[in-house]
Amino acid sequence: MRLVFAGTPEFARAALHALGAAGFEIALVLTQPDRPAGRGLKLHASPVKQLALAQGWPLAQPRSLRLNGKYPEDAAAAQAALQAARADAMVVAAYGLILPQWTLDTFAPPRGLGCLNIHASVLPRWRGAAPIQRAIEAGDTRSGVTLMQMDAGLDTGDILLTETLDIGQDSAAQLHDRLAALGARLIVQALRRAETGALPGTPQPVAGITYAHKIEKHEARIDWTQPAERIARRIRAFDPFPGASAILGTETLKLWAASAQTIAPSLQTAHPGGRAEPGTLLEATPAGVLIAAGGASALRVHELQRPGGKRLSAADFLRGFPLAPGQRFEA
Repeated sequence: MRLVFAGTPEFARAALHALGAAGFEIALVLTQPDRPAGRGLKLHASPVKQLALAQGWPLAQPRSLRLNGKYPEDAAAAQAALQAARADAMVVAAYGLILPQWTLDTFAPPRGLGCLNIHASVLPRWRGAAPIQRAIEAGDTRSGVTLMQMDAGLDTGDILLTETLDIGQDSAAQLHDRLAALGARLIVQALRRAETGALPGTPQPVAGITYAHKIEKHEARIDWTQPAERIARRIRAFDPFPGASAILGTETLKLWAASAQTIAPSLQTAHPGGRAEPGTLLEATPAGVLIAAGGASALRVHELQRPGGKRLSAADFLRGFPLAPGQRFEA
């Protein structure tokens, strides 16, 4: 089976690698243009591009696929490349560009199997750009991968395969890796099934639709008036990007790993009025930095980072940056 693959980040690279290893013929790879990254803002190739170059697969990096958009010449060249590929299907995973109708039509039955998308949620929950992070932030206990037949809507196509897993206490980075491996396995399974027969789809349920909006940098700032459990989930959801942050004096610290707990009466009564205000540092020990949060809860932070510094355990962090009870993190 000949395939066109469209994807950009590591999540997509895992699927592309699995397809190549399974013996599918990769006729063309689409990925986003190189982006500046790092302190020197040098151009960096996406993980998908790096794999395609290493394997010698044909590669295209259009800035857009819209024939009447800002880069019509890129779109026209991509259209010609897709038609020349004569592929049986297009597999899409975290590509980052909208597929216009002409793309869907290129692989539509009966000439092809369509455009198959690997989405990191159990649809219709968490359609959109950031399903992994939003699931953790919302306190979902389970996540998963859905393979769907793409249509003109935003993650609205028929479901081909779904498999779920427990989220546990995963950060977004940890859950990402587990879902990437799951998605890679499912897409190979689905295409093997398609080689021997039909791959029927099921319309998505109408109930339970939610949208996973893109993560914005401004969301990283911690609101200490929120319950500690909610803050801990957000810290996990924003690891590694954008990283939850809190201001202490003149320092903006990143908080990377944390757990919620109730405030011990002895720590609570040590403050005026018998109540520690949200954001108050209650104790700083090698076991973690304990900070008062909303609803008489507290957040124990296990890993911290100063600007320009490394991510450190609380014990290592406190050796170079001592903290004292009574200090306040800004809300």
